[in-house]
Amino acid sequence: MKITVFNGSPKANRGSTHVIISALLEGMEKAGASTENILLAQKKIGHCIGCFTCWTKTPGKCILKDDMEGLLKKYMASDIVILASPLYVDHVTGIMKDFMDRSLPLVCPQFEMGDAGQTRHVSRYGKYPSIVWVSNCGFPEKDQFAVLQLACERDIRNNKADIIAQIYRSQGPLLTSDSPEFELILSRYKELLRQAGAEIVLKRKISANLQAELDKLLIPEDEYSKGANESW
Repeated sequence: MKITVFNGSPKANRGSTHVIISALLEGMEKAGASTENILLAQKKIGHCIGCFTCWTKTPGKCILKDDMEGLLKKYMASDIVILASPLYVDHVTGIMKDFMDRSLPLVCPQFEMGDAGQTRHVSRYGKYPSIVWVSNCGFPEKDQFAVLQLACERDIRNNKADIIAQIYRSQGPLLTSDSPEFELILSRYKELLRQAGAEIVLKRKISANLQAELDKLLIPEDEYSKGANESW
């Protein structure tokens, strides 16, 4: 099984998103998967200019010359793709949004009716990788991801891809804390992520019990908010 991560954090390997991905990949590799962790902040990805050349003059290929052509090849060569981004203003980062916008060559311009009763673009390929979504935010509670979750589910509808797992982590800054008081909490959470990685490889899903554990707050909301406000 080939698993490719596209991490849209501007902090690359210095952020909380990378902490989550690292633990997740450890579990996946232990379960036998081949993985690649791509940091989009280290790639050259231009903005989509809406010219539709990838639909007309060069079907399936963007007119812009940067790293996206190679990234899309890696995307399509994967069995599972992990899209990872911290929460920025209720959505993905600008880097990840550019990556998602530039995936337009993966579909065709024609319309068809989707399974959910909404129009979508016709798929260019017969098979697409399954998707795992990962995000974290600096807010104390999990429902901060409501907008992102809906947007991400809609963004992949054209590809007829299935979302096999979603991991949303509030209180994200705690993941990069070096305070001894959080050491045990973070160790336990990383172990849960390793278990999740293994389950995704072996079962293509995260079990309900494990998902419930992953969704639990790291510390109480009021305690987190108090500490966050004091730090500012």
